[in-house]
Amino acid sequence: MESLNPEEVLKFLDLVNNLKHSSRRGWELCKINNHEKIAGHMYSMAMMTFLLGNNSKLDRFKCMQLALVHDLAESIVGDITPHDNIPEDKKHAMEDEAMKELTTHLGSEIGSLIYNLYKEYEAKETPEAKFVKDLDRFDMLFTASHYEHRDKEPRKLQEFFDATEGKFQHPYVRKLVLALEQRRKTQNDLEVRTESNST
Repeated sequence: MESLNPEEVLKFLDLVNNLKHSSRRGWELCKINNHEKIAGHMYSMAMMTFLLGNNSKLDRFKCMQLALVHDLAESIVGDITPHDNIPEDKKHAMEDEAMKELTTHLGSEIGSLIYNLYKEYEAKETPEAKFVKDLDRFDMLFTASHYEHRDKEPRKLQEFFDATEGKFQHPYVRKLVLALEQRRKTQNDLEVRTESNST
């Protein structure tokens, strides 16, 4: 750490801290009030890596690192959604350039570490990257369910559940998804009955 240029580190932190104030635009487009920021999503994913026990075949520390870097490029390019009509290859190219820009401030050792973690996540080939992608999708569903219940708008965000159906690979994350869907159904049914009784 002592070899890093403090002024360059501050430039890196200036960029990364944008994520603390940048909205997850999917919720913005769905007109969800008081919705999460990108950094909150990454934090939630990182916390979920603790679910891996010491006997897991997955590298828990690697999973935490992947969770914390997977959306770093959005500190420069923002949260690009399908509604932006940007081709997937162009989106990846923009994010790759952003990651190169970010990591140049951290020297070759640490910069390469972060960039390579990002590329590992993007490739979705290692068991750890696949698991973290599952966490990415699950956190989206968990948050969607939270907003539906908080705002008393049952099934408002069903499109997110439809978009991820059948895409989860890790057995425990699949169990979490099933438990979440059951809880959501119970909450939604209760909301509908409450609404029906009040009219």
